Amino acid sequence: MSGADSAVGGGTPAGAFLARARAHPEATALVDRDGGTSYGELRALAGAERSRVAALGLPPGEPVAVEAVKSPATLALLLACQLERRPVLLTSQSLGVRVRAALHEQAGVRRVLAPGTDGGTTGAGETGTDGGTGSFDSAPLMLLTTSGSTGTPKIVPLTATAVMEFTRWAAGHFGIGPGTTVLNHAPLNFDLCLLDVWTTLAHGGRIVLVDPDRAAHGPHLLEQVTRHRPEIVQAVPMFYRLLADAADREGRTLPGVRHAVFTGDSMPVPLLGRLPALLPGARLSNLYGCTETNDSFLHEVTDPTVPAPLGRPLPGVHAVVVAPDGHVLEGAGSGELYVSTPFQSHGYLDARARPAAFVPDPRGTADGPRFFRSGDLVHRDADGRHTLLGRTDFQVKVRGVRVNPQEVEHVLLDHPDVTEAAVLARPDPVAGNLLHAVVRRTPGSGLNSLALRGHLARGLPRAAVPGTVRITDEPLPRTSTGKVDRDRVIPAPARTIRPSKES
Repeated sequence: MSGADSAVGGGTPAGAFLARARAHPEATALVDRDGGTSYGELRALAGAERSRVAALGLPPGEPVAVEAVKSPATLALLLACQLERRPVLLTSQSLGVRVRAALHEQAGVRRVLAPGTDGGTTGAGETGTDGGTGSFDSAPLMLLTTSGSTGTPKIVPLTATAVMEFTRWAAGHFGIGPGTTVLNHAPLNFDLCLLDVWTTLAHGGRIVLVDPDRAAHGPHLLEQVTRHRPEIVQAVPMFYRLLADAADREGRTLPGVRHAVFTGDSMPVPLLGRLPALLPGARLSNLYGCTETNDSFLHEVTDPTVPAPLGRPLPGVHAVVVAPDGHVLEGAGSGELYVSTPFQSHGYLDARARPAAFVPDPRGTADGPRFFRSGDLVHRDADGRHTLLGRTDFQVKVRGVRVNPQEVEHVLLDHPDVTEAAVLARPDPVAGNLLHAVVRRTPGSGLNSLALRGHLARGLPRAAVPGTVRITDEPLPRTSTGKVDRDRVIPAPARTIRPSKES
């Protein structure tokens, strides 16, 4: 593959991939629904794509867009763009046409590429020179997007240096090397793929690509894990629920997994308690981070009967807890989490997007690193462990009392007969706000509103008890990231818990 071999790749996962592909072309790089793809085959695909990307003649540093369709062909195109030092805006298939157009305009994208095509023009004609020259370490390598829960998603540029720093940590911590099998459940545009995909390819591992069309089908997930025996699994809690339910029905366990990582959402304690039996050979870890900073905290579970904290900062990560009055806490206490990591973005592509998100060191250190205001409320204990309490932007007042709906969700999920829960605040002319909850109960449990009322009353102040609770046997609607889609959860008036008349 002369096209791909003509450069090292500028210190990128693609450059490291090339070295692996040259040394062991016969090794399996990818497994998908169509079979296996070797390192040599993927290298050849990337070489052909690289010639095509180079022929676009775009100015250095100008990004292209690629739709994150999970396939060997898409990964070959992404490898080619890295080798050509061409930044890529990865967009989700679930985004609407207008949202994608807005992202393209914001990023300055004029070419939208698909594997094996010349790419469409979204703006004026192209001029300039090939993008394969110049330093790439501090330039954007990937342009990821936030979830876009409100308005247009924000674009988060990640440099090659940030990505490579992460892949080095992840490979070392999880033991990813030649021949290691890693399951990829997340879509390719998610930051989870920095571990699943890019760390694995950079270190010679084998990726099992879960078919997106069957990513929410428990029996298929069980079949994939049983057949391909991945050693490393990273996924949102929804994946583990689907897997555990399917395994229970089949009477199976999965002893081949040695690292099971959950991330992206809170892991309910009842589900966490099922994982040691399901994955008897696995170390269970809660990995916390966000798109802007990548992973920041890790906690290895030792007691699956209690909620898993975020844990302690990863090596090189600085974490600061800022109290509501603005002062930095030195020891134990609660407040907003500020994070600085070696893997983080320098800021949003559009500086107007949440301008106060990336800030100087809140400790006042003149030459300190830049921090990201996470918006997450955490508690840090005397041993330095951090526990997530909720979001600063989710807090509401109910009858004059400040309430965090996420804390109410956590209490609901602690009930052994609750499998899913969502709590929303709705304006109320008397109380200011009232909370409404939707709960999915465990099949056959017979959970009713009286039992839930007692459970909530024991764990919450009166103002935090939801005004209504709807109990359902159906799965709650989910976003593409696997989180409960609160915009689609509308509580019905049935099975209500009346709010207390006391404030």
